[in-house]
Amino acid sequence: MFPTFAQAQKNNTLQKMTITYPETKKENIKDTYFGTVVEDPYRWLEDDRAEDTKAWVKAENAVTQKYLAQIPYRKNIKERLTKLMNYEKYSQPFKEGDYTYFYKNTGLQNQSVLYRQKEGGEPEVFLDPNSFSKDATTSLADISFSKDGSLVAYQLSAGGSDWTSVVVMHAADKSIIGDTLTDVKFSGIAWQGNTGFYYSSYDKPKEGSQLSGLTEQHKLYFHTLGTSQKDDQLVFGGAKTPRRYIGAGLTEDEHYLIISAANSTSGNELYIKDLSVANAAIIPVVDNFEQNHSIIDNIGSKLYIYTNLNAPNGRIVTVDAADPKPANWKDLIKETDNVLSPSTGGGKLFANYIKDAVSMVLQYDMDGKMEHEIKLPGIGTAVGFGSKKKEPELFYTFTSYVYPTTIFKYSVTTGKSEVYKKPGIDFDPSKYESKQIFYTSKDGTKVPMIITYKKGISLNGKNPTVLYGYGGFNISLTPAFSTSIVVLLEQGGVYAVPNLRGGGEYGEKWHLAGTKLQKQNVFDDFIAAAEYLISNKYTSKDYLAIMGGSNGGLLVGATMAQRPELFKVAFPAVGVMDMLRYHKFTAGAGWSYDYGTSEDSKEMFEYLHKYSPVHALKAGVKYPATLVTTADHDDRVVPAHSFKFAATLQAMQGGDAPVLISIQTNAGHGAGKPTDKAIEEIADKWAFLFYNMGLGYK
Repeated sequence: MFPTFAQAQKNNTLQKMTITYPETKKENIKDTYFGTVVEDPYRWLEDDRAEDTKAWVKAENAVTQKYLAQIPYRKNIKERLTKLMNYEKYSQPFKEGDYTYFYKNTGLQNQSVLYRQKEGGEPEVFLDPNSFSKDATTSLADISFSKDGSLVAYQLSAGGSDWTSVVVMHAADKSIIGDTLTDVKFSGIAWQGNTGFYYSSYDKPKEGSQLSGLTEQHKLYFHTLGTSQKDDQLVFGGAKTPRRYIGAGLTEDEHYLIISAANSTSGNELYIKDLSVANAAIIPVVDNFEQNHSIIDNIGSKLYIYTNLNAPNGRIVTVDAADPKPANWKDLIKETDNVLSPSTGGGKLFANYIKDAVSMVLQYDMDGKMEHEIKLPGIGTAVGFGSKKKEPELFYTFTSYVYPTTIFKYSVTTGKSEVYKKPGIDFDPSKYESKQIFYTSKDGTKVPMIITYKKGISLNGKNPTVLYGYGGFNISLTPAFSTSIVVLLEQGGVYAVPNLRGGGEYGEKWHLAGTKLQKQNVFDDFIAAAEYLISNKYTSKDYLAIMGGSNGGLLVGATMAQRPELFKVAFPAVGVMDMLRYHKFTAGAGWSYDYGTSEDSKEMFEYLHKYSPVHALKAGVKYPATLVTTADHDDRVVPAHSFKFAATLQAMQGGDAPVLISIQTNAGHGAGKPTDKAIEEIADKWAFLFYNMGLGYK
């Protein structure tokens, strides 16, 4: 039994002491937008290279760690998390050449290890990312094999950066081929035979910060094995066809090169090139950015295309590559009321639908005839259903908030599933329940939310509750198990996830309803979710925390600024906090489809200025206890957003609730984070939450 809050107070002066925040200088910097002058006193924090910024980061971290160190049960929470996470974890296996490859983590390894295994043989280590750097902060970001499995190219990310390097080697003996490619970003690797591969990157910023500098023109290159990177051939992009995002892939038969090009996070052009014809031209399939499209398969010259053109929830069409423009498309799987995410495997099409934020999966033949509905083990999220055409079996994972992620093997012939790998986690699902409800937002819109808790809790308004949200970029929040949430549930806590507008749970219409001049809908949906939880006695404002990362960090920052009295604790992580300047860093301009920019119009500026977290805070207001988290190598949402928000909130805070910021070093936006860093960050959050709600930990 661990001490109650009252007992902890007897031996701890944390609640009584006044936190002395580092002195954060203010500069007289002003910008004028459409006649309105906006002050930006913490602009200097945007320079991550400056010595005064580094000193500020060090000082803020010292204050935060001093505070957290005084929470009496922080160590106990970390120990429980460590025990929870100490179990074997596997990825879905995939076949390349004569081997089956899979990732495995023995429990607490900082990075999962890539193994391979021949039929009937013993597994052997193929790549161990834990050996890439002394502190395990260099991760394996991506890997791609040539069609015959004999060659492999893998990407390395140092400190969580989106910038990667590419190592090429023979799969058989792991001997390196040529020099390592450098300065690659937002790229897959698409092999063409065994001669080389396609990849994408930007020109690395020559002036200013390498991490925060603007990256605008993506370029698609072909790298021929054994040649220098400086001699790589530019295939698409650059001055003639400037695009912010360019990706490439090949059809499985390597007949066609597929190029997707976009200037924002939604809507893309689509091109093909016939690789069987010497010097063939790159042919447009779709020549505008209005909808989303991808080629998912082919049989000879027959292309299978996923699109949301004239189908906001998505459909699959076919067309001949000789004349692939949309006017010639024919429906194969028509749009339904549910949102479609397709995949292919075993010579079949799999239609993975989101129905009220949970999975429903149907198998079709290549002529569009429905063959099976995959029987899933419950209400949750199923992902995978991909393999090469000749493989009669494939793998998928199933998970929910109370169902630890389990790998299933599936027969495309029989439509039967069997458990392949079941996790050995210290968690009993029978003790918990997860239910979906629908609540009404401010404008009358019905919004789904899944609420998870321990069976038998009292609805007395005193349960520590985390409301987690995202609401943007057409991303769907579907049920997924997380060991970090177990700590909350074991303490009688409630975990609630609403499917806010701006996401993709109900297709493009739902997405657009939370973008640009309708972004306030997202915040209203989140606030209404909080009010539902309070009015139905799951919790109360004294026991309610809000949590979100990236665009979800913006969500937390905006809602706590608008309704500070509604929440006890706030966790904005790697958030987009300065909505007037977000588009001036890294690839931020690509987010304008969702947000709009302060330069678009007077109306758009005023709308952004009103909810921008950095600008919406008011002096003297009592804000929730806040723990801002970011990382020094986050080159997607640069840490300056969090720096400026924390500095502003510390200056504006009118109550006695703490405002802290934790800045991880050698870490990025989240991908590839070592296990030990993840455990520390999660333990800090739960300790901060329980303590500021006046609760113990048992």
